[in-house]
Amino acid sequence: MTNFPEFKNKRLFEQAFTHRSYLNESKQKISSNERLEFLGDSILSFVVSQYVYKTYPNYNEGILTNLRSLLVNTRSLAQIAKELNFGSLLKLSKGEEESKGRQNQSLLANCLEAYIGALFLDQGIEIIWKFLERVLLPKADYFVKNNIFKDPKSLLQEKVQAQKQNSPVYKVLEELGPAHAKAFTVGVYIVGELLGIGKGKSKQQAEEMAAKQALERKAK
Repeated sequence: MTNFPEFKNKRLFEQAFTHRSYLNESKQKISSNERLEFLGDSILSFVVSQYVYKTYPNYNEGILTNLRSLLVNTRSLAQIAKELNFGSLLKLSKGEEESKGRQNQSLLANCLEAYIGALFLDQGIEIIWKFLERVLLPKADYFVKNNIFKDPKSLLQEKVQAQKQNSPVYKVLEELGPAHAKAFTVGVYIVGELLGIGKGKSKQQAEEMAAKQALERKAK
């Protein structure tokens, strides 16, 4: 982390990496990163929205929304957190540790949002811009150059609408594991037919995987 801002308030930094499961096993009077995550999520959305709005003046609201979604979805944020080695800094319960919480996409994405919230409280919005310009915002150009504007769910929605069919319906087929380490299996139905099944650590992730499989089947 030497290449990143030095926190003035060390407690904020520690809180950003404290998962709520850790509180049950710690004798310290500390807070989890959930409130910071809430704040960071809003700040992240604001900065990314402003960036794509200014950078791509010819794109309409729909494309800008999809581009923002690609940048801030769970998969994207988790990948950045992995690249920054955030998993090694997390404070987890033994149970979360055993269930490979340090590799959990949702947990890593939430941690990155919490870090952004903590950094904002510590040093303000300008440092957030500098941070995101290094780790996230350049990816927008990659998506644009490769015409990857839409996530699988948006693409599937457009495809079925073009075929004048009803919108896809997502149903949770299975939900396993304790509250802090859920695993979801989701099916996507079009006109009552099951066209895709996806699995993930969150409903959103499972829905995206199901949509991706449905798109592959429709392409055949």
